[in-house]
Amino acid sequence: MRLLAGSLVASYYATLLALAVYGWHRFYLLYLFYRHAPKRPRPPATIEPLPPVTVQLPIYNERYVVDRLIRAACALDYPVDRLEIQILDDSTDDTSRIAAAVAGEMRRRGHDVRHMRRGHRRGFKAGALAEGLARARGELIAVFDADFVPAPSFLLDLVHYFTHPRVGMVQARWGHLNRDYSLLTRLESIFLDGHFVIEHAARCGGGRFFNFNGTAGIWRRDCIVSSGGWQSDTLTEDLDLSYRAQLKGWQFVFASEVVVPAELPADIDAFKSQQHRWALGSIETARKILPAILRARLPRGVKIEALFHLTSNAGYFLMLLLSILIVPAMAIRRAAGLELLLLVDLPLFLLSTVSVSVFYLRAQRAVRDDWAATLRDLPLLMALGIGLALNNAGAVLGLARGRRSEFVRTPKHDLRGTLGDWRRKRYRSRRARLWTALEVLFAAYFTVAVVFAVRERLLASLPIVLLFQIGFLYTSLLSLARAAGGRSSEADSSTSAGLAEAAGKAG
Repeated sequence: MRLLAGSLVASYYATLLALAVYGWHRFYLLYLFYRHAPKRPRPPATIEPLPPVTVQLPIYNERYVVDRLIRAACALDYPVDRLEIQILDDSTDDTSRIAAAVAGEMRRRGHDVRHMRRGHRRGFKAGALAEGLARARGELIAVFDADFVPAPSFLLDLVHYFTHPRVGMVQARWGHLNRDYSLLTRLESIFLDGHFVIEHAARCGGGRFFNFNGTAGIWRRDCIVSSGGWQSDTLTEDLDLSYRAQLKGWQFVFASEVVVPAELPADIDAFKSQQHRWALGSIETARKILPAILRARLPRGVKIEALFHLTSNAGYFLMLLLSILIVPAMAIRRAAGLELLLLVDLPLFLLSTVSVSVFYLRAQRAVRDDWAATLRDLPLLMALGIGLALNNAGAVLGLARGRRSEFVRTPKHDLRGTLGDWRRKRYRSRRARLWTALEVLFAAYFTVAVVFAVRERLLASLPIVLLFQIGFLYTSLLSLARAAGGRSSEADSSTSAGLAEAAGKAG
């Protein structure tokens, strides 16, 4: 029993220390950001003549936003004879009819719009992009997901970066059409702003590898082809291709001043599904790419940053492990009269939480005048990150079991500002009841832990267990409220039916 107790406490501190290291990495990104902030990239010259551009619009069951997407693409300020629009349509519902009608209207107005149907979903988004690329006429390839609304100036804002012959990709910053729709969307926007404003700027300015985000960016066609093209063996084909391209010596640019707004998931289950896919895809990419990076003749700083970047979602597995260990470790130390060890917990945990707070506050300060208002959201922001631990750790564990997942799209509902009601729309994400039940159990588990910490006066542990309790309560109660408001309908039933139909046709 003593050996078991000692092992539990040792595992707890090892996990807490590993999380603190990832927390320290946030400070390192802030260091890179501040050091290189004055050196924002600028186009070295002006391209003359303007190169032909193909805009790819990969869609799958996007009836609420496909019209807006196609019109926004056709409204791009670029010579019509040098602009091609590809609608890469794998839809199984009336999205295809809507897309065909809008495409026909745009062609009558003089735009080169091609509505391309594969009749299957092999390779999912990567497969659609690859097939479109084989038929594209552009030297540069811009990609927009269905919920993005580029400004007319987008292409002219970014195209001149390609005057440098080794620039392979230019990424714009994501904005948010419905940031203030709900507390959840506000928290999501803070997460994404941190990723773009700090992470991308720090990695780009510091000469580290960073990634195309699947949309709102432009690729040089030669860069895609010479790097092995779009591949579908991971769920994050954008991250995978980005690292392969930079290993080939291509340079990437982050144009932070160009912002393309998009819709944030207002449905907690859609958000969890999106996060699960991103977590699984990044770990798949790490398994595929990291060995080549570590063998490559690259500066040590580039390799270390790539290691942190590609394994960052392993932090959710560590968070889940900490969730399981924290209460037994707390009880063991109390029973053994080792309460002073609890004083070690708080500094280690603060290294993670304070770094997260400073990281996201700095990002908000860069993009919002009312950034100080973010202070009120920080506790829930950290709690939400903890609440996602079970959801995202499941992705890591699924990969460890060798399980392959299909690409599950995030439903879009044309939500803008505070307007719109996703609950009345056909597309709904499906959430396994088991995951929600486990989140409820974790919330109950930490409620008991809070009571225990208060009763035993373990005040050093109380902030930690409170954050875990709030996090699992928040995510589980949102999922329960969502389930009570109505069951999933067309979106996922059509997904299953569409996949079955596609598989039948392929067979």
